[in-house]
Amino acid sequence: MLAMHNLQSSVQNLSSAVKNPSARSGAGPFRCAPTTTTTTSLFQPHVHGSAIESPSSSDDTQSHSLNDDAADELVNNWHHQADNHQIFSSANAYNRMRRESDRTSPSSATSATFASADLNHNNVCDVIDANSPDGLPPKIEELDDDGEVLMTLKPGDDRSASDAVTSLPRKRGRPRKHPLPVPGGQMKVAKGRSKTGCITCRRRKKKCDETKPACLNCQKNAVVCEGYPPKEIWKSGKQKMADAVRRTSISLLPRGLPILIDGIETEVDRRFLDHFVFDFSRVLTLINDDSNPFKEILLPMATQHRGLMHSLMCLSGSHLSARDPEPRFKERKHYHFDRAITDLRESINAAPLAEDAQEPQLLVEDPIIASTLALCLNTICEGETSGEYRSHMDAARFLLVNQKPKNEKFRQFIIEFFQYHDVSNSLTSLDRRPVQLDGDLRLPDFVPHAQAGTFLGIFDGLFNYISEITRIRDRIRARHSEGFEPAVDYQTLSEAVRIDNALRIWEPSYAKDTPNWYASQLYRQSTWVYLYRTIRPSRPSEKICQVVDDALQYLDHLPQDAGAYSIMLMPLFLIGCSAFLPRQRERIKVGFDAMKQYSSLRNIEPALKVVERVWQVMDTKMEESWDWEKIIEEMHMDFLIT
Repeated sequence: MLAMHNLQSSVQNLSSAVKNPSARSGAGPFRCAPTTTTTTSLFQPHVHGSAIESPSSSDDTQSHSLNDDAADELVNNWHHQADNHQIFSSANAYNRMRRESDRTSPSSATSATFASADLNHNNVCDVIDANSPDGLPPKIEELDDDGEVLMTLKPGDDRSASDAVTSLPRKRGRPRKHPLPVPGGQMKVAKGRSKTGCITCRRRKKKCDETKPACLNCQKNAVVCEGYPPKEIWKSGKQKMADAVRRTSISLLPRGLPILIDGIETEVDRRFLDHFVFDFSRVLTLINDDSNPFKEILLPMATQHRGLMHSLMCLSGSHLSARDPEPRFKERKHYHFDRAITDLRESINAAPLAEDAQEPQLLVEDPIIASTLALCLNTICEGETSGEYRSHMDAARFLLVNQKPKNEKFRQFIIEFFQYHDVSNSLTSLDRRPVQLDGDLRLPDFVPHAQAGTFLGIFDGLFNYISEITRIRDRIRARHSEGFEPAVDYQTLSEAVRIDNALRIWEPSYAKDTPNWYASQLYRQSTWVYLYRTIRPSRPSEKICQVVDDALQYLDHLPQDAGAYSIMLMPLFLIGCSAFLPRQRERIKVGFDAMKQYSSLRNIEPALKVVERVWQVMDTKMEESWDWEKIIEEMHMDFLIT
């Protein structure tokens, strides 16, 4: 407070000193030309909002005394009250007045003019030197941070210092580093554009409300909100370089373990493999033990051939999806089917052609033949009824006719397998007839007994009789369409009698009262029914009813878990097309349901539909019911009954 009082006293002394404007020509601290109006500016510290007037006197002594006392007192008070910035501003004002005097005063009076001002200058410089390490005054702003204005006093002006304060434009100089605060409120801070909006709003250049998971702006404008981009964590250059080095080192690491078996790549594939080994293979042949050819022959072959493995996994997946319609099973089985078809096509296109007949050349490998038949079985598992099996059967037939399989064990199995499906195919189509059994398609000589076969009807000769009956049906159908009467001529009747005698003396190779023996008897009954329905008129009779009843009794003796249930569809179909009595039809339906429960093959359902359609024709147009091949064609169905 004492310092503040001293400062106010000094200001008053200076104000009284500048009241006498008459002595303008005398020497003083501010020397001016005699005829020139002197304008001085002194940047004052903030003392109750007032400014200090510049003194002017003709008395040098009085001026020196006044300047010395006032300067000493001002410097001392400012040294305690004002900060360095205010002192620098006072020194800057002093320098300006000194330069103005140099321009307006004669050279002869220069030293005398500034004789008394040097004291003030030295006092100010002492303070400046104390704050400057190198002794040089730093660059000083002309205005302080409080925004004080400059003051101009004219000689002879009777106004007080406070009345003479005028607002002047800001002097030139370096701009403030920090802007002045806005009086009465907070300064508005400019905000940058947000980069956290959704992808849709940012692309449409719209403001996003950033609502998660979808913004309301997109919903209001009926557009699909694409969500928000992933947050990126800022990383320094050093961290980015470390990440790049780490990625490079990872790419140089050794690769993962390869797949042990091609085609067995996922957990679903392993499920397909287990299902094929422990469940599905038993529904394809009579054999349920480890000697099953699908496990003993085809599976080891598939481990060395990728295309065959894809075919078997597709086959297993189709059967498994029939029991468990899980989406991943369906998706994976389609994958294996596409890969199997692609591999099969590439292998056949890359196979060399046999040019020299004297030196037979192997066209394709044995797994290719097995793959075609596996894809044919896949149509059975899928229950396809539009002839999808034809291309696979034709490919297998071509390969078997034009080349000899290299592996003898595989050759025995694949010939039996193909013949069983090829002959069965002729029972439900008008244009599919069995291939002639000659050359390499004959049974190998090393087969010791017919019981070694995996299917009924091939090695024991029954399917030879079925093929002959099919040719007789074609002849009768042709004569009937051409209008010949009778349709059954003497030659046709003679061939039918020969087949009938052969069936009477035929004996199965299995032990009596075993499941396979019952299955063999059912096959013989169905073959005789096929012959009777071909030669005799289509009407009920005691003979046909007796044979159908005997066949159903053999079916009743067959255990529910017998492997023979896997090949019961063909004989049951023939028995069903000859069932004229309602009680027989009910029992046949039960047989179809039992087969479906055992094997889960989806061609059983369309076979039952055809049989039921034949029953309807029996009840309305009985004479036309014998030609079920034509009835199937009218139903626009084409499938295998195996």
